[in-house]
Amino acid sequence: MAISLRHRIIGAGLTAVAASRADLWLAPLARGLGAILTFHHVRPQRADGFRPNALLEITPEHLDGTLELVRRLGLEIVPLDAVPDRLTRGEGGFVALTFDDGYRDNRDHALPVLRRHGAPWTMFVTTDFASGRGSLWWVELEEAIRASDRIVFDGRVLPCGTSQEKDAAFAALYADLRAGPEPRLREATARLCEEAGIDRARLVPDLCLSWSELDALAASENAPAIGAHTLTHPMLARWDEATARREITEPKAAIEEKLGSPVRHLAYPVGDPGSAGFREFAIAREAGYATAVTTRPGHLFAGHAAHLTALPRVSINGLYQTEAATRALLSGVPFLAWNRGRRLNVG
Repeated sequence: MAISLRHRIIGAGLTAVAASRADLWLAPLARGLGAILTFHHVRPQRADGFRPNALLEITPEHLDGTLELVRRLGLEIVPLDAVPDRLTRGEGGFVALTFDDGYRDNRDHALPVLRRHGAPWTMFVTTDFASGRGSLWWVELEEAIRASDRIVFDGRVLPCGTSQEKDAAFAALYADLRAGPEPRLREATARLCEEAGIDRARLVPDLCLSWSELDALAASENAPAIGAHTLTHPMLARWDEATARREITEPKAAIEEKLGSPVRHLAYPVGDPGSAGFREFAIAREAGYATAVTTRPGHLFAGHAAHLTALPRVSINGLYQTEAATRALLSGVPFLAWNRGRRLNVG
């Protein structure tokens, strides 16, 4: 697995924060009332040298270490339901745990760790994925490249014979496709899978929990609160308002009907400023969500009580699975520079 220069710089910065003890002496300035932590896959370390989506997966051991560190720092793990009141009252010292997409490994590998710690958590479910359909396009791209010796795309020939060549091909195609319209992105990854002989229809059911599995999970010990993650996992801001409104409002009712419990929270897919902004925040508020979370990096401050459908999160990134990196993130110090000194980034 090759790590990009950008990720090397970020990793070095997190290590420097911890090594300089800035996570201690700057924390009173940088740390908010609390933080919402983001997770995706939780599963054992894979040996494959080509893992371009490795930032989206951590080991069960790192999850365990993160929760132990949270407790050692004197932070309380609270359900997402508690966050609005904590912000309104200005009551700090908390983290909330969120897991995106509805992966089966969250049940198989994260749940035992969460149960051992007695930690409440929220799982954000994409309804298409729970129905066994839809597109995990970033996985499709990875699997197509893994199965290919070369990729021909828009007149370019990208060699994929070695792990290094596969990493370079993924980086080039990912950047190209993310910069364009989402329909083109999805059509391209589907075509690349077909050319590589990948059965893309199996990817979602192989990786994601079905409705029946979600129903059983919701009835289990230390069950998650189930939140919405749209119908099809689109980058909402790139679509017309009618599509964005449907993607935000309809999964709430669908999940409530399927699982019989209220859905109070939403996570915007991708969640960066290019995927969710003012329009999406307003629609989520109108749809009746108590909170909606982005992937804009940052801690929670009292001012976020007025922007509950535009909440930042702290990603527990699979590329930085060290206590030093996690300690830096929990201090809030890295976000001083990232957000240019702003506590709120809700525009």
